[in-house]
Amino acid sequence: MKLIVGLGNPGNKYVGTRHNIGFVVAGKLVDPLLGRPRVRKRFGGELAEAEYEGQRVAVLLPETFMNASGTSVRQAVDFYQVDPRGDELIVICDDMNLPVGRLRFRSGGSAGGQKGLADIAAKLGGDQFSRLRFGIDRPPPHMEVVDFVLSRFSAQDRGVVDQATDVATEAVLQWVVHGVAFCMNRYNASAPPS
Repeated sequence: MKLIVGLGNPGNKYVGTRHNIGFVVAGKLVDPLLGRPRVRKRFGGELAEAEYEGQRVAVLLPETFMNASGTSVRQAVDFYQVDPRGDELIVICDDMNLPVGRLRFRSGGSAGGQKGLADIAAKLGGDQFSRLRFGIDRPPPHMEVVDFVLSRFSAQDRGVVDQATDVATEAVLQWVVHGVAFCMNRYNASAPPS
């Protein structure tokens, strides 16, 4: 089983915010690339199961709010008996340390200030799980971090973000088939779409 987790906050208030980019990428996987599987409530989130290239895949969008994402992920990991340290779990999240639209796969490491990743690491008992970080850029000097991550992308950035989410969706499907090392080599050096 391959478990794909997209991070974000539930509710209309947060739709389209920078912090919800993990939801966006994971949502694109569900519809239509994985054949429109049935989405149901499970593990404190929305869950879809499907098959892709001979692999069983589960896509989870925790509805526990970003900072408590680990509770939902832990339940799914336990249920599917996924090994977080192998190529069986990937978490998709925003990253303020990357330019808008830049993608970076990692096989583990620190949360880098991303509270959803930090909570998942705490609940799993370690940070050695794959993640795809999606660049959202740094806040301007006059803006608080919380306000920035809960803001929407500018019209200027929107085209880059739309292209990058398409690339990210393709990249996660490559992860399903080939694993994180392949994706690190293929996608990490790429500049964001122009």
